[in-house]
Amino acid sequence: MQNSFIASSPYDPVGWHGTTILCVRRGPCVAMAGDGQVTLGSTVIKGNARKVRRIGPSGSILAGFAGATADAFTLLERLEAKLERYPNQLERACVELAKDWRTDRYLRRLEAMMAVADAEHSYTLTGNGDVLEPEDGVIAIGSGGNYALSAARALLGVEGLGAEEIVRRSMKIAGDICVYTNHSVRVETLETRATTGDA
Repeated sequence: MQNSFIASSPYDPVGWHGTTILCVRRGPCVAMAGDGQVTLGSTVIKGNARKVRRIGPSGSILAGFAGATADAFTLLERLEAKLERYPNQLERACVELAKDWRTDRYLRRLEAMMAVADAEHSYTLTGNGDVLEPEDGVIAIGSGGNYALSAARALLGVEGLGAEEIVRRSMKIAGDICVYTNHSVRVETLETRATTGDA
């Protein structure tokens, strides 16, 4: 999805690709991972980009982005501002950001998607004003997102695998299949207070 989303954008004429972000919530942990590849056309220009970060009070929120880097950082800054205004209310902060993203003339031009998670909830944010919480606790965005999503959903059925292990295995599978995804993976984890996505 994100591959064609970026390539067809009138604001990204050179065609940036190269992101897979995966978030899995299972048992006492939520894990988010992002690969490090950034591709311009048919050339890999960076292999160790950091696309998953901790934000919010004491790094209590995980955020990953797919799309144009400058746009993604703009959105991260806006989300952090919303979190300062609505502390400990990730859903409210995401909804308020989505409203601005949808209606603000400047923000509407930003070409990126975000995955965010705290101890209780995970959300996908898009420029269409969407704030989506997955039914199974799995979020995947970016060029290799569908590969990582399929792998993670299959691995949820394997007993004894925690969120971090599912994320690492799924990102390896995505990296093996998607030419815009590499194996330089950064993983961040949080302890949860919910059990959405338990198998």
